[in-house]
Parts: sequence; C-alpha cells; structure tokens
Amino acid sequence: MEDNSDHEQSFWAHLPDVCLRNIFRWLDDKDRSQAALVCVKWSQVMCSGSLWRCRTLMFYSHPSRTQVSELQRALFYTKKFGRYLKHLEIKVPNPYSTAFTQRFQMVMRDLLSHLGKCEAHLVSLGIQHLELERYFWRSMVKAQFIQHLASFLKKMSKHLDCLNLKGARAALDDGCELLNSLSRLTKQSFVSKLNIEDFFSLHLHIYRSTSFHQTMSCFHSLVILSLSYNCLSDELLDILRENSAHSLSTLNIKCHIHDPHDQVVSGMSWANLAKSAPKLTVNFFFEGVLKHDHLARILLVDIPVSSISLRSCYFSDPEWIMRPTLTILIPAYHCMLQKLTLEFNNDHELLDEELLQLTLACKKLSYLKVWAYLSVTFMERLLQNRAEGKCALTTIKVKIYTAQQDTTEEDQLLYAIYKRFKYLIDSELNYFATTCPGE
Repeated sequence: MEDNSDHEQSFWAHLPDVCLRNIFRWLDDKDRSQAALVCVKWSQVMCSGSLWRCRTLMFYSHPSRTQVSELQRALFYTKKFGRYLKHLEIKVPNPYSTAFTQRFQMVMRDLLSHLGKCEAHLVSLGIQHLELERYFWRSMVKAQFIQHLASFLKKMSKHLDCLNLKGARAALDDGCELLNSLSRLTKQSFVSKLNIEDFFSLHLHIYRSTSFHQTMSCFHSLVILSLSYNCLSDELLDILRENSAHSLSTLNIKCHIHDPHDQVVSGMSWANLAKSAPKLTVNFFFEGVLKHDHLARILLVDIPVSSISLRSCYFSDPEWIMRPTLTILIPAYHCMLQKLTLEFNNDHELLDEELLQLTLACKKLSYLKVWAYLSVTFMERLLQNRAEGKCALTTIKVKIYTAQQDTTEEDQLLYAIYKRFKYLIDSELNYFATTCPGE
C-alpha cells in the first residue's frame, strides 16, 4: 500500500519553482525563514529576487517583543536582498518620543547607507507622517536624518518613480533640500508620482516661496501630484504647465483650516493648465474649510474638478451654512464631478432637497458619501431617482444623524426602504446606509 506521506513529500519536492514562489509570496518573514530550512531547493527558491521586491517596515514607539522581532527580521531581509528591492514603505505610527526618533534615525541611517552601497534600484519610496516639526525631533537628530535621506534620494534619483513623503511637516529649507536631492545628478527629476501633502510645517505660506518654485521647476514628468493648498499659486500652475503638461493627469489638493488658504489663484492660470494638460483631473479635500466665501475663492469654474470632499472634522462654527455650496459652487462642475464626500454637522440646516437636486444635476456623479443630519425619506427619494435612471450613482454611503438617542423607528424605516429597493441594491449598487445619534 502506498504511503500517503511519501506521496505528499514527492509532490512538494517536484513542485516547479514558479509555483513555490507564488506560494512563498503569501508568507510573512517568519514563515519564509522557516520554509527556507526545509530543503536546499526551497532555500534556493526563497532567494528569488521576485520575492523581495516589495518591503514594508513598521516602526513602533513602544514595541512589544513580537513587534521588535518582526522589525529586526524585516530589516535583516531588506538588507540581505536589498539589490532586488524596488518598492519600500516605512510606516511610523503615533505616538512618538525623543528616544524613539533617536533610534529611528540611527536605524534609517544604517538601512539607507546599506541600500545605497548594494546599489538598490528603488522605484518607489514612502515614508509618511514623520511630523518633523514636533518637539520630539531634536534639532541634531532631525538634521542628521534629513542629511541621510537627502543623500539616499540623490543616489536613487535615476530610478525613483514614486515618492510619498506625506505628513513630513518639514521646515521650508529642509523640505526643499529633500526635493532638490531628486534632481542633483541630472538637473531634472523624472519622478512621476509625488505626494507632498502636509509636507511642510503648519502655517507656512509656501506659495510665496521662490525656493519652492525653483525646486518644483525641476520636475518634468509629473503624472500624479498630491500637495496642500498652501503650496498652490499662479507660479506653481505655470511651472506645471511648462514642464509637465504632457504627462500630468491628477492633482490631489488638500486644504486644511490651519494651513494658509487665503491666497488668490487666478482662473486664467487654471484655464491655461487645463488647456495644456487635457487629461488633467483635480481632486479637492477640504478639512474644516466649509464657509462659502472661503470655498468660493478656491473652487473656480475653470478647474477640471473630478472629486470634492468636505469634512468638518472636529471644527465647529455656528455661522457656517452649507446651502450656498450645494446650490451654487458644486453644481458648477455638473459636467465633470464624479465623486462627492460630505461629512459635517448640519443640525441647524435641512439639506435633503439640495442634495437630491445636486445628484440629479451632476450627470457623471457615481460616488456619494454623506454623513449628516438628514431625514430617512431622503434615502427613499435618492434610491427612487436611481431606479428611474435620473442619476448615475453606483456607490451610496450614507450615515444619517438624528436628534434622538433612540433610533429604533428610523432604523425600521431604513430597513423597509432597503427591502423595497433590494433588487436594485444587490444588482447595481455598492450600498451602505445607517442611522446614528448626533452629538
């Protein structure tokens, strides 16, 4: 009688390398290290370059023993197979401390130096939420970190296609030094995807900076650019038009209430950029910026806006009203708007009718997310419009705030609406709707 264990062993022993690589791809570092000990063949396959092209390193301020072991193992393999590395992401979750930033700086110095020596050819690098302006970054530690990172970016500049430094919150000189590193070898940077949202410190009027404009003029192949509104100016739009109009397809712009956003950017500059970059779409993300007069200075009719997100976050202003934005500003993009996100407290203002009319006016609007005070019947009317083909929504996500703590009655009405339109929801919609007691 044939031994089943021998049969299974024979099956795994003769499995093609490509199949083993596809299996090993799903293993974490600990399981990979154990699998490499099984046999010579597995050990050889585990050294395949395709298994080590993407790495994510997670740093913790107060790591557990398990997290320490995971990071040490990840660093070991990142260095060992650094010559294969193409995509590196560094994650730095809160909270930080002075001791943490010192350790982090030393680990990164060692890692970046090693990758530079082993001639790694990084295609993408992401280090988000460094928050360099915070007190726990001592001046010397921060300066050393920026120096090492700038040196590494200079070495990688020939190959780097994607750089994400979102949330770095660097000083103006430090931020420009890092970005300039990408063009020091060739006087031009060919990075196509650049994320510098919240890249500079709070309260800085970057749009006034000549050094920032000189830095951005070195980028000649931008496809996707993400930045904060405090960087935006006529000069920057002209630079993008002159250098990246042939490639630019997406601008992601975040406007935060604590960042400067009172500068005047002319509609002519937007119109010239849009004309030169016909593929361009612009996505706006507003946090705490909800007043109509503020938004009206920013949301000009000349901008090819594809997505708008308006979130009140933890900001509150009793003088704020949403109706003019829904009836005047956003409808100006009725021919192009595809995605709308609204998260705010409007307990003093009923907006059901305005929202419904907006979804009817915007013929390309496919995504709607609303967290606000609404009546439950809003959902019934919205779904009825969709069933009759009056709007193009494919994703509907709604959280209805109510004045009552007990939402049983509203939940029952919402469920009845769901049952009525279940045929539509199950076949054509990405649908979510719920009720929640307001604050």
